[in-house]
Amino acid sequence: MKNSLKTVLLFLVFVTFMSCKQQQARMPISRSSGTFMKESVARNKKLIAGEEGKIDSIIKSNPQIQYIASKKGYWYHYEIKNDKDTLRPKKGDIAQFDYEIKDFKGNVVYSEVELRPQTYKVDKQNIMMGLRDGIKLMRKNERVTFLFPSHMAFGYHGDNNRIGTNQPLICTVTLNDFKPENNIKTEN
Repeated sequence: MKNSLKTVLLFLVFVTFMSCKQQQARMPISRSSGTFMKESVARNKKLIAGEEGKIDSIIKSNPQIQYIASKKGYWYHYEIKNDKDTLRPKKGDIAQFDYEIKDFKGNVVYSEVELRPQTYKVDKQNIMMGLRDGIKLMRKNERVTFLFPSHMAFGYHGDNNRIGTNQPLICTVTLNDFKPENNIKTEN
């Protein structure tokens, strides 16, 4: 009995010792060459260049309109400009606005009537990336038309309704009003 107990203990010590031995990392079965990422980058550069070409065509077809290039990669012009006010919406403010969405051919995708009115908590709600930035450029009662490349609009995914994959958009926005978040809480 003692011998069999010793044998079992010796066997357990041996198994424990063997399992604690340092194991080497296994190499992956397949190695990625980065081809997919390189192709994706090339595809996106081509897409953006094509959309910027369309934007350039829109701008050149309307020489009487002065478009401004934003730092974020979209273009805009003022239809109604407010030079009296200096304040612009900032993070946390509550903005009320109306807008309309068109495709680059000028077809209405969503009318202002369908989309109105919008209430947006600046930088704290999820809206189209271009609008998120564009609204912060506006003052009360201004009307601005934005030319958004698809990556600043609904991107690769679209909106699962009328806006398709990689669709650049024209958005005309009227900023009706905005108030600091703390003013809204005290009014209620």
